[in-house]
Amino acid sequence: MRGFNSGLIRGCVALGIIALTGGAALAQGDYPSKPVHVIVPFGPGGASDFVARIIQPKLSELLGQQIVIENRAGAAGNVGMGVAANSAPDGYTLFLGNVGTLAINPSVFQKTLRVRPLKDFAPISLVADTPDVLIANPSFAGQTVRGFIEQVKANQGKLAFASPGAGSMNRLEMELFRGIVGGMDMIHVPYKAGAGQAVADVIGGQVPVMFTTMSSAMGHIKSGRLRALAVTTKNRLPQLPEVPTLVEQGYDMVASSWQGLLAPAGTPAPIVAKLHAAVLKTMAAPEVAQRYSNGGVLVLASPSPEAFGGFIESETVRWAKVVKESGAIAD
Repeated sequence: MRGFNSGLIRGCVALGIIALTGGAALAQGDYPSKPVHVIVPFGPGGASDFVARIIQPKLSELLGQQIVIENRAGAAGNVGMGVAANSAPDGYTLFLGNVGTLAINPSVFQKTLRVRPLKDFAPISLVADTPDVLIANPSFAGQTVRGFIEQVKANQGKLAFASPGAGSMNRLEMELFRGIVGGMDMIHVPYKAGAGQAVADVIGGQVPVMFTTMSSAMGHIKSGRLRALAVTTKNRLPQLPEVPTLVEQGYDMVASSWQGLLAPAGTPAPIVAKLHAAVLKTMAAPEVAQRYSNGGVLVLASPSPEAFGGFIESETVRWAKVVKESGAIAD
């Protein structure tokens, strides 16, 4: 009797192992069996929306399912990030995070941010790196970086600068720049909907200047609706060869944005692996690289989900120092 029970137990354990491993294989093989939603935590027209809609067709083709872009703007990206983090960990809701939401907001919103990116998400891969640019309305009297500085110093506390939110990298870039120059008292105007509306108001003249991503401003710069005062890269960009860097104008500042795809924590590893493989193929597609280049975006991908997780961790440490030094805490 004892032998029978022992054999039965061993048989059940064996069947359980087969069921579990078979179930995992089935989950990976059948995934996805319905549309996959990608939450973009900013409004249409910004860098995140730009990147999402470029990778959407190829990723959809590779996964064999529709990719649905959901713009969930608000609170410097925290609203959309919260929705994504609290979604079912089944691979059908993904999050397009950026340096602001993933690495800066935890320091800026220390008391109110309930999401902890390093714990609440399963990283998949980086998908883009976007250089930034200092833009101004063409009618603004400061036609150069030096002219911009002179205007601010001649009108202390009166001139405003826009940003995609209190915790955004673009806001911190202006804080860094003001710290480097010194004596620049300005009014900060954050936009809850992200870069799209902020850039639109610089075009309209409601706010004279801001730092923003190349993808948010490239078309407007080319058309003359915006003036580019400087790019934040180490070297000039081939897309805007006439625009000098901040470094060559005497200001030691280099910065750029990055973006990546993540899933809610607890998403099965086989699904994360399948998504990572699809992202790598998407990033290798010539049509994606070309559309990125047209908007001033660089192709970027992580060799593994673990590598992306390590990158987020190091960036979080880096920007926590900047937030502390600038005092840009929103709480």
